[in-house]
Amino acid sequence: MTPLFRSACAAALLLTASPALAADKLTLMLDWFVNPDHAPIILAEEKGFFADAGLEVEIVSPADPADPPKLVAAGKADLAVGYQPQLHLQVHEGLPLVRVGTLIGTPLSCLMVREDGPVRTMADLQGKKIGFSVGGIEQAVVAGLLKHAGLTPGDVEMVNVNWSLTPALMSGQVDATIGGFRNFELTQMKIAGGEGKCFFVEEEGLPAYDELIFVAHRDNLYRDRINRFLGALEQATQYMLNHPADAKRLFAGHAPDLGDALNTAAWDDTFGRFATSPAALDHGRYARFEAFLQEAGMVPEILPVDELAIDPGAE
Repeated sequence: MTPLFRSACAAALLLTASPALAADKLTLMLDWFVNPDHAPIILAEEKGFFADAGLEVEIVSPADPADPPKLVAAGKADLAVGYQPQLHLQVHEGLPLVRVGTLIGTPLSCLMVREDGPVRTMADLQGKKIGFSVGGIEQAVVAGLLKHAGLTPGDVEMVNVNWSLTPALMSGQVDATIGGFRNFELTQMKIAGGEGKCFFVEEEGLPAYDELIFVAHRDNLYRDRINRFLGALEQATQYMLNHPADAKRLFAGHAPDLGDALNTAAWDDTFGRFATSPAALDHGRYARFEAFLQEAGMVPEILPVDELAIDPGAE
């Protein structure tokens, strides 16, 4: 055996004997049960992109959709899927949260009415009942929509229907709902035997915003891990765009109900709305929405963007 061969064998033995480096862990709280809104997250897990980035990501669905940002603020989770409009209010309330990435870069929320109902234009909301689930931000959104239509909040009655937006609308309990997603509730209503119509908030006077974002604890940022997480997410989004049929099949196979009629339609309605560069931050978008909230009387002052959102790889 030559000295060179002996050296090569020794090196090979060292490599095989060395334990694999342990993956860095991240706990991610979703905003709701797994659905097509989370497609790049699930695909990054299924395709091994998280593992390739040296990450072990624990994906957790919440018992209460309001909990994830609070758990991150309390240090009990590393990341949470949240909503840009709510983030503004949460930061003003003192929660130590900051946006570190974008999942869906367009609004999904809409004001939904029955196709055969009395509301044909936004002006028809006068004297009508609007159902909502989440207090605070949805009142601000409605106020902005009404202002654009020449109405005031006093012209409508807001009704808390909890999470029963579609049933409340179909039963006539309310004439419209706010907060339902255009990629889910419209199909949900059709499956239930009704027909809905959406007024898109960004076309009715509201500044555009990121619907789904990733938030982290401002004072406890794992920048390197978050950057690797967002890089894996970017890979998954590119995979979706390059291989849409394969991505759809892989996602549907993740859990039994993800291939049902509602989720299949939601996949098609959500496709193309995911941020292709999840870490990139649109400063103007956050500044404009902060100004909108201040004008609506929902926040006392306008915070600088860097108190609300960052690109974790830029600092």
